[in-house]
Amino acid sequence: MIEGIHTENAPFVRFPDGTEPPLSQAIRSGDLVFTSGQGPLDPATHEIPADFAAQVQQVLSNLVAVLVAAGSSKDLIIKCTCYLSDRRDFATFNRVYREFFADCSPVPARTTVVTQLVRDGVLVEIDGVPPSPGPDAGRHTGQPFSPPQGVLSAVMADA
Repeated sequence: MIEGIHTENAPFVRFPDGTEPPLSQAIRSGDLVFTSGQGPLDPATHEIPADFAAQVQQVLSNLVAVLVAAGSSKDLIIKCTCYLSDRRDFATFNRVYREFFADCSPVPARTTVVTQLVRDGVLVEIDGVPPSPGPDAGRHTGQPFSPPQGVLSAVMADA
């Protein structure tokens, strides 16, 4: 079953003509949640911070808001894909990202890509993949984390 996730606590930006973009803030499919890339737009003020570090913090806050709406949390993120508009911001990005995940062990797997982002003024975007929590969702129980059943076998079948 595939379920769309939406929250007003993270931005869902319409196009200038008022139409909705063809995406969901997140999708729950089986035992996993896949978020769309979250940008630095503040959902309350509808403003984008000018400062790069502030943009990273806002993006991570928006990501958590979507995860919470999906019933998950930052400490369950398995993988993040991070998009930066300028490689010179990489050290600042790592500092803010490290501080954000300081209370998580292990930190998520991560891919970071430098690319031109779609919206003017957006310097960073991040998406994440956590498991959809169940009664024994790994890190919350103090037990070693293991991926949801079927994930490894599906990956191994494709190898």
